[in-house]
Amino acid sequence: MSARVALFRGEDGLAIRRAIERLAADLGTSGLPLERWTVDASRGVPGRERAARMLDEVAERLSTAPLFGGGTLVVVRQPANLMREAENRDRLLRLVAMVPEGNGLALSESVELRGTRGGAEAPGGPLARAVTEAGGLVQAFPAPRKGHMVRWLHERAAELGIRLEPAAANLLSERVGADLGEGDMDRREQTELAWSGLQALALLRPEGSVSADDVAALVPETIPSSRWAFLDAVGSRRPAEAALLAERLLADGWPIQVLTTLLRSRLRELIICSDLAAQRRPPAALVKALGGNPARAPIVARQASAWSLAELRAAVEGLLELDLASKGLSPAGGPVPSSEGRSALGLQAWLAERVGRAVSSTRPPLG
Repeated sequence: MSARVALFRGEDGLAIRRAIERLAADLGTSGLPLERWTVDASRGVPGRERAARMLDEVAERLSTAPLFGGGTLVVVRQPANLMREAENRDRLLRLVAMVPEGNGLALSESVELRGTRGGAEAPGGPLARAVTEAGGLVQAFPAPRKGHMVRWLHERAAELGIRLEPAAANLLSERVGADLGEGDMDRREQTELAWSGLQALALLRPEGSVSADDVAALVPETIPSSRWAFLDAVGSRRPAEAALLAERLLADGWPIQVLTTLLRSRLRELIICSDLAAQRRPPAALVKALGGNPARAPIVARQASAWSLAELRAAVEGLLELDLASKGLSPAGGPVPSSEGRSALGLQAWLAERVGRAVSSTRPPLG
């Protein structure tokens, strides 16, 4: 018999939704899936009393045996938000352990599995342990990353009866942001966006072949204006990607002075890393220099290996000129013409001249 309780976690929203559908079908009878009822705690962390009321509803649905047909699959979205208070946490854990036969409980956690933010429960936490102890299912669904998204798109396209030309798959992957590099960019909607795009393409070319032109015509660009992705593109010396993200950040209202401040901080980290590498300091020294963050140290070290110290210092000098020009000042302190358009062009020029140069350093990264 299928488990009556499950915890599905991760960034792949489409896979989580399908896992819930499978659970409803597995627990159903006479070929009919369980009727689904959802409580959503994802829109802001509910207060203590509101969380308690949500749990009251969950308990009522789980304890109710339907008069006709199959039972009910109770779906709780972002259950960690209902566990902020000890009393509510203990109650949810008890509910997990007492799901009656005929009904089911699906806990759906939309979280970033890499670089998890927001205090989300780590794998193996109390909720996962409770589900496992109740004989339930715990599954993680990471979003397909660069290199894997293209294969994912071909597989999903086949489900819809269409074929993606290689250029079409590559373009669609780019349009949902799967090709962007490191950083804490939120990827939790990428698969849903990609699936929506594939469905539109299937309507255009039923049982046919989809070209890159078809993708360009039907699927809008949904790459988020992530400052982290922008900084990572600069640090990794990917000027074309950085230029695109810079345009998006500026269009979203980010002041040029804020971007130059963020860039200066990133370049400073790269300079520190290069200095430490030149001194043959151990990786722990870089972790300490970055404020004790071991997760970021290998990322910064890998990016720093693409620069020489001379290139980094030249980039900082050019950035200072760009920052002064955005404020109507020359390096000598005199006034110069300034506008948002000039600043945007200046940033693009800096990216092309300072970031886009050929990599001259072959020094291995620190650590």
